[in-house]
Amino acid sequence: MQKLADQIKDAAKKLLAEQKVDLVVGFTEGSLPLRGTPFFARTPEEADKLTWNLGCENNLANYLRKKEGKVAVVAKGCDVRAIVALAKENQINRDNLYIIGVPCSGMIDRKKVSALLDGRELLEIEENGDTVVLKGKDCSETAKVADLLHKSCQDCSYGNPVVYDELIGELLPEKEAVGFAEIEEFEAKTAAERRAFMNSEFSKCIRCYACRNACPMCYCEECFVDCNQPEWIGKSALNTEDNILFQVVRVFHSAGRCVDCGACERACPMGINLRLLTRKLVKDVKDLFNAEAGVNMEDKAALATFTADDPEPFLVKE
Repeated sequence: MQKLADQIKDAAKKLLAEQKVDLVVGFTEGSLPLRGTPFFARTPEEADKLTWNLGCENNLANYLRKKEGKVAVVAKGCDVRAIVALAKENQINRDNLYIIGVPCSGMIDRKKVSALLDGRELLEIEENGDTVVLKGKDCSETAKVADLLHKSCQDCSYGNPVVYDELIGELLPEKEAVGFAEIEEFEAKTAAERRAFMNSEFSKCIRCYACRNACPMCYCEECFVDCNQPEWIGKSALNTEDNILFQVVRVFHSAGRCVDCGACERACPMGINLRLLTRKLVKDVKDLFNAEAGVNMEDKAALATFTADDPEPFLVKE
């Protein structure tokens, strides 16, 4: 990881020194272990603060919309997919964006680390290839990195950036697509069972909107939940029906656009299984339209296409 971090610093310094970009968006060390923090470098000296580690989980595409001037971004696979999707929606000017692509095997889930340490504070993390040593006060645990990754990272088939102007490190071997076993299990439930799950899960929602704010594809000037003329939805988190409505509408708005980066679920302070909804839509779009969001610059979004000879078999009942 340190080698990648050094290469990222060198690339950013060169771009800024040669005035090829005005800004480099990347990560710097946070105040705590596994807390990579988004960072904006405007000078070669500031670029020296850039880093890359197993805690660089944020989707940096969230910081690129409507940016003026030439911008470079340090982007992993899911970031690049979001960038591609946003570029297709004219939210990012690809001509003014320099993508420093970084192949990514996944980022560590701090909740899994906390569980492994039995709630004890993590003070230091030592990387040893495929394993990490998690150190706290009077404790130390060794674990495989693969076992600690976010679920979205374990499910990811696009660890390599699909588009880039400069590649840091070496491309990863292609990963076989992960199925949708969890979604199929949910689909197999009865309507009453699915309803009970939704009521249980979304009764925890406090309507902080962290999921919406973390999502790179949620960028409406005025979200429907903030609108009061007309008022589409109640504002109280005590009403589970409104909580469900908020999440369902939010997810439908991202249908065919969601890149399954997991930013929404990571941002949720209540631990709600938001990817069950987003991944359900990802599965449906894949099954019905054979489409995935942000995997290339050519294909239009699944719900932004029309052909007169489309048989629409899923709309026709025999």
